[in-house]
Amino acid sequence: MRIFYHHSKLTNETPDEIGGKAYHLLQLNRLNVNVPNWGVIPINGLKSNFLADSAFSETLTKEVLGTLSGDYFAVRSSASDEDGLGNSYAGMFETYLYVAKDELIDKVVAVVASARSQRVQDYRRQNGVVGVLGIAVIIQEMVSSEVSGVAFGINPVTGDVHENVVSAVFGLGEGLVSGALNADEYTIHQNGEIAENLSIKERQLVFVPEAKSVQYVSVDASVSNESCLNPSQINEIADQLTSLESHFAAPQDIEFAYVGSKFYLLQTRPITGVAAPKGEYTVWDNSNIVESYPGITTPLTYSFITEMYEAVYKQFVGLLGVSKSVIEANQHVFASTLGLVRGRVYYNLLSWYKMLAMVPGYSINAEYMETMMGVKERFELEEKYQMSKGAAWFRIVLIVFKMLWLNARLPAIRKKFMVHLDRVMADYTSMDYDSMSVEELLHKYDEFENRLLVQWKAPLINDFFSMIWFGMLQKQVAKLGLADETNLHNDLLCGSADIISTQPIHRTMAIAARVLNEPEAKRLFVMEEAVEVWCKLGEGFFTEINELIKEYLKEFGERCVGELKLETVSYAQDPTRFVAVIQAYVRQDLTHIKTSNVQERQLRERAERVVMRALKGRSIKRWWFKKVLAKARDLVSNRENLRYERTRAFGVVRNLFSHVGVKLYDRGELSDARDVFYLTKDELLSIEAKSREDGLNERLEQRKLEFEEYRTQEHPEERFFSYGDDFSDQFIYSKDKIEPLIGDLKGVGCSPGRVSGKVRIILDPTQTASVDGDILVTSSTDPGWVTLFPTASAIIVERGSLLSHSAIVSREMGIPCIVGVTGLLRTLKTGDKIEMDGSSGEIKRL
Repeated sequence: MRIFYHHSKLTNETPDEIGGKAYHLLQLNRLNVNVPNWGVIPINGLKSNFLADSAFSETLTKEVLGTLSGDYFAVRSSASDEDGLGNSYAGMFETYLYVAKDELIDKVVAVVASARSQRVQDYRRQNGVVGVLGIAVIIQEMVSSEVSGVAFGINPVTGDVHENVVSAVFGLGEGLVSGALNADEYTIHQNGEIAENLSIKERQLVFVPEAKSVQYVSVDASVSNESCLNPSQINEIADQLTSLESHFAAPQDIEFAYVGSKFYLLQTRPITGVAAPKGEYTVWDNSNIVESYPGITTPLTYSFITEMYEAVYKQFVGLLGVSKSVIEANQHVFASTLGLVRGRVYYNLLSWYKMLAMVPGYSINAEYMETMMGVKERFELEEKYQMSKGAAWFRIVLIVFKMLWLNARLPAIRKKFMVHLDRVMADYTSMDYDSMSVEELLHKYDEFENRLLVQWKAPLINDFFSMIWFGMLQKQVAKLGLADETNLHNDLLCGSADIISTQPIHRTMAIAARVLNEPEAKRLFVMEEAVEVWCKLGEGFFTEINELIKEYLKEFGERCVGELKLETVSYAQDPTRFVAVIQAYVRQDLTHIKTSNVQERQLRERAERVVMRALKGRSIKRWWFKKVLAKARDLVSNRENLRYERTRAFGVVRNLFSHVGVKLYDRGELSDARDVFYLTKDELLSIEAKSREDGLNERLEQRKLEFEEYRTQEHPEERFFSYGDDFSDQFIYSKDKIEPLIGDLKGVGCSPGRVSGKVRIILDPTQTASVDGDILVTSSTDPGWVTLFPTASAIIVERGSLLSHSAIVSREMGIPCIVGVTGLLRTLKTGDKIEMDGSSGEIKRL
């Protein structure tokens, strides 16, 4: 009977026969992975005091040396439940490297004895392991590793299943496993990017032939700072991890070695000690949506906009050729486009990506569409979210004709939409909400939603074409080859007097100018509090100014900071807030004369001259450029104007729900009228049936406390990953998805001009009335910020794009502006002196 079995002689042995480690090595051989030659003494062969039998020892030695070659061997344990899904026994048993032929028996004895050690008994007790522990012993040909390491199929720290982590050292891997050596670490992301964290490697563990032992020796100084692994080797390890995970149906923890360029896999086992993630891998991002929903957003707003986004996205993908049956089959995708994380609104990029994959064309050229739509991370999706290439081509042909028709019809579609919107808005702004009951108010909301909020195709179509034509304009400008004109496409869009977003500024300045023209009015606005000013106006003082303010509030009373959040108190609801803005303008002598559109008109005219000179003698290209420019100007202007109509519509919803809150307070069902915003939309619509039956008031009080706590907590990162809706600290504060800072600060130049000055960081514009000529620096803006813009010498925004509100308005006002600056608030603080260039997007600290 044989004692030692070469792996090629093994057939269907189980871990109970040859141990877990040997079982996995056998699987690797069958996968044709390069494993150092090996064999095993099975568990049954080591049951008794066999090693005391000299004949047994001689037979074992003879079989090993007759099967394996080389002068030195590795002797390792292979316990029955070692390297299993539940318990790894990592480091519990003895392992011996570079074992000489005459030492084989002694080392086998030592490995077997380690199975009876106190540490193994403690490990089994602490992990609740019961039953008899069987021990087999692996004997393996020794390879002289030049580089060794370990690798994980998931990130063992964060649990991110879309990352592989590799640690490597020069020499033998025991120096790494023991923790005695500094290691190079590599994180391989799903998209193939490799993040390196290299160490200074002063020592390595190697076999010293003269001493016939393993020793630590110095690493050659010329390579101590160099990477242990090259990119090809890192990718080879990552490929092995992917293959092994597929075979074993679990992420693997492997040990590997390189001799020259030859890869050896020394062992593999399932990763243990990392909680299995639950739910789909999801990336959350609020870098854009924060412009609309800054800071804490209450449950009522969140539940309301979730439903609105669902309706809007369904309409949008329908316009892009996705069939009704596909839309209905993926109802859950459209219903989960957003997430509320510690009171802050985030995009669910997984749902967004699934919607993108439904669009015809994605299956033909996914990479192009991802680049066009700004996706930074590819998700591996099930086939059901993608159509076949044949069906995609058919749909694309249909959608091309549909888009051409919509493009031609867009002016008429917008006009029809505005007529309908104005009719609905007139109906609702003329209603007497004070006289209505809760039930009547909720019915009016339901009616408003059906009449207007879910009929939003015109703005969607305009947004879609504005992105297309603006992109075409950028390409046309780039083709001109004017290297020194980096901001030309922006300058061409300046001076559009039809953009409504600038109107509140000019109207506010006109009111301020009127106040400044009357000494007594000026004294009132400068010396008194806003509440007192509004009272005086209400008592009949300065009637012309009062009428101007009332006209403004009627037209722009909903344009304020956080204007899309239902809990926001608008200027229309509290006019003293707008009076405070006028006071700031009066005190700083800000009038329409100081911010006339002369600068933007000059920029526009100059840009047109530059383009026309470049296109001189090219009549067809000149005609096409003018057409592209005209379309881009029209669409960008209307994009901003239609967004204002959304603000007006949300104002109606705010007013309706605010009155519901007052009525519920009057009925004694709420302790404060504004508590209504801490109810969800469904809770509110069914409050008659639930308020006294299921403890809604108790939940409401608890919810208010939770949201107050959110206000005091550190903000979650703007981009992070999770599994499902697990918003625990390890995910929301992870910086794994945050772009690293590289070099000087640089963003997207949106409005030209070079300014040097002091930084003023403002995160809440309601807390200040003026920037006093400093450079306004913030994380994001919404239309409500515009009244603060004229008080700044320049504007820098961490988030946003060329089509964001701050970019468009700053161009119209001629204020230098940069958006999309990675790490802006991580780098600058109030009082820093900088120089910014609104053309190039460059920012330098002085």
